[in-house]
Amino acid sequence: MGCYHAEKFAARSDCRLAGVADIDPERAQALAQKLGCQAFSHYQDTFKHADAAVVSVPTERHHAVAGACLDAGLHVLVEKPIAVDLAQSDALIEMARKKKLVLQVGHVERYNAAFRALAARMQRPLLIDAERLSGFKRRGADVDVMLDLMIHDIDLCLALARSEVAGLSACGFRVLTQEIDIATARIEFADGCVANLSASRVSQAPVRKLRVFQPGLYVSADLQAGSLRYVGEAQGAITEREESHAGGDALASQAEAFVKSIQGASAAGVDGEGGRRALELALEVGRLVRERLRRFG
Repeated sequence: MGCYHAEKFAARSDCRLAGVADIDPERAQALAQKLGCQAFSHYQDTFKHADAAVVSVPTERHHAVAGACLDAGLHVLVEKPIAVDLAQSDALIEMARKKKLVLQVGHVERYNAAFRALAARMQRPLLIDAERLSGFKRRGADVDVMLDLMIHDIDLCLALARSEVAGLSACGFRVLTQEIDIATARIEFADGCVANLSASRVSQAPVRKLRVFQPGLYVSADLQAGSLRYVGEAQGAITEREESHAGGDALASQAEAFVKSIQGASAAGVDGEGGRRALELALEVGRLVRERLRRFG
């Protein structure tokens, strides 16, 4: 992911990619040569050259690396999840607040053009149905499927429902790793909205689908293809309309949001508090899943 992030910032005209850091010097050098920047073996060596940093390291290192960047006075975009637990999340949020620095969390699906178009039409969601499936990849396998995949849709549901969580149930199973690889969750919000989430990282075909129902309107989104299908009612007749938002670049849009928030032009799309809320719910789903596994084996 660090390579992809670097490419997006290198392509921008309103900032300069100062360098890339990687524990593999050859990989750092190859990327730096490609993008026309410096290569570093130690991330701390970048501090005197930069105003901001993108932290794309294993989740267990988010707190240490992002914390060091903030302590050095750098604005930070950290990959999701913000950290491994709420205590580490709170420490990063407090550090950014004290130093008046931007702390943005990489919930990149918020910048998906199809999701943005869908969210603009939603006033009072009643039911949200999210399905996120992928084949197994070593990248992300350091955490369970809730922190790897489901957290994306947890964040989207929190953004759509805009209500407190009133109830939660979940189940899941280990398949290819020692962590949970497939899980489902049901979230009940205080305003009556219900969200059903499914996530798997042991599927053959990738799926990123989101369906949202509200009074008078149903929207089906294929977040991978960038397509939307609206079904509504007008004067007693069912109406249908399709939209295409294909070709968008959510990662580039996220990079733009980070730069603009540093410049003071807008607030961070998903700030530390937003990342913490998604993490808190994902961790609770994980707790319920493991509790159920202990009961039923």
